[in-house]
Amino acid sequence: MTSTAEKARELLRLHTDPELLVVVNVWDVITATVVATTPGVKALATASHSIAASHGYPDGEVIPRDEMIDAVGRIAAAVDLPVTADLEAGYGDAGETVRRAIDVGIVGCNLEDQLKPFSDAVRAVESAVAAGDSAGVPFVLNARTDAFLRAGDKDPSAVLADAIERGRAYLDAGASTFFVPGKLDQAQVTALVDALGPQKVNLIAAPGSLSLARMQELGIARVSFGPWSQNVALTAFADFAAAATAGASLPEGTRRLN
Repeated sequence: MTSTAEKARELLRLHTDPELLVVVNVWDVITATVVATTPGVKALATASHSIAASHGYPDGEVIPRDEMIDAVGRIAAAVDLPVTADLEAGYGDAGETVRRAIDVGIVGCNLEDQLKPFSDAVRAVESAVAAGDSAGVPFVLNARTDAFLRAGDKDPSAVLADAIERGRAYLDAGASTFFVPGKLDQAQVTALVDALGPQKVNLIAAPGSLSLARMQELGIARVSFGPWSQNVALTAFADFAAAATAGASLPEGTRRLN
């Protein structure tokens, strides 16, 4: 795989395959190369929270767009697998942000709606899709809703209905898949898949989530780990720092990966 368009087509195929696509989120070149050389890995996803943290910024589009594009471009250039990037809500211009991401080799992205007014969110999806079409790349747009993350004390049935309405609208606007982060139960996931179709809904694996095996059985297209993959690494690092300070040697089984 060499061209951006070829990688985009492969990423789309992986989402439509009945086998659950598992993407471990990365945040820099070394994590990307380690994951990309792991047997069975078929594609990579970046995590905006993790990239922002590694650059000294809080999450939530605080990192300048130039720095984010540079970071994801370095990752895409370092591996030969398709890379989908978390581009938050598009940094004020979803179409231009996607265009710039494609220019550095990114073939798909997450685009948050931040629960913006419905028409504004749909227009952002349309703009991102148009950028891929203009570049001649079958860009894999993973339109994300924050309906569950920002639910607060809303009636759960209203939250689910809002998510389904937004999912239908984003898919109709050209999004490839619909991303619903949050701690969803089986009934909620089943309702989303029933309403939007198999291999159209993507989830995040977090503590308390459904098992990956159950996600596949329910027709989920892809599962990612967001900032949790970085927290796995940081947990091991913190544990090592504490052990080393207390006089321990390197952990048994440590491998040289860079």
